[in-house]
Amino acid sequence: MSYVITCGDEGVQINEGRRLGFVGAGLKLEHFHEAIAALKKVIKDDIRVVANEENDWSKKQLNLTDWGQVNAAMQQQVEALADREKLLYSGMLTFTDPKMLKHEIKGHMVRPHNIHVANKICLTLGGGEQKYNLGCYLISADWVAEAKPAIVKEVIGAQIEFYKALAKKPLAIGFEDKGELGDKVAAKNRAALEKAGFVETVVAPILAKPAAKTAAKK
Repeated sequence: MSYVITCGDEGVQINEGRRLGFVGAGLKLEHFHEAIAALKKVIKDDIRVVANEENDWSKKQLNLTDWGQVNAAMQQQVEALADREKLLYSGMLTFTDPKMLKHEIKGHMVRPHNIHVANKICLTLGGGEQKYNLGCYLISADWVAEAKPAIVKEVIGAQIEFYKALAKKPLAIGFEDKGELGDKVAAKNRAALEKAGFVETVVAPILAKPAAKTAAKK
């Protein structure tokens, strides 16, 4: 399975490859370099990266208003980012049928144009996205146990705050522990997140209260 860094945009769907979410695919995300260095300690294989159409983070960071300009600029900038971080640039995900890109990655955009439908944020801990969910913004936390707590707090926090602002509504936060990296890695990442102040906020199921004991008959 090839790992690929994508934006956490809920519309990004990877059909071939294992997705690692970083807002804007890491473009102008502060301390992305440190996050990648930590990620490479747990993922030894070459890591791919892709750009995608209608990327709100890139639009904001590059101070652009036209989607055509944003799409073109993101491709150029993400490819340059890949060179700097020694990642494999696979290409651009578009609003079309799934398309095979470079380096064994296939995917496309599936949310409606100009509409965001996610209602929660999912942080992956054990090896990227295991099952695609259109209702989730995706953030990779598969690396956090290998990074300093201050870096974790800034990188994860900046992404959560951006998605909250984009959604304009409260978002639940959930952790995905499963993945090829294994339970031990996931547990360390969960502990590192909690140390940095990030906890799950998904509402737990309501448990039925035990029936009251009846008074014994005399």
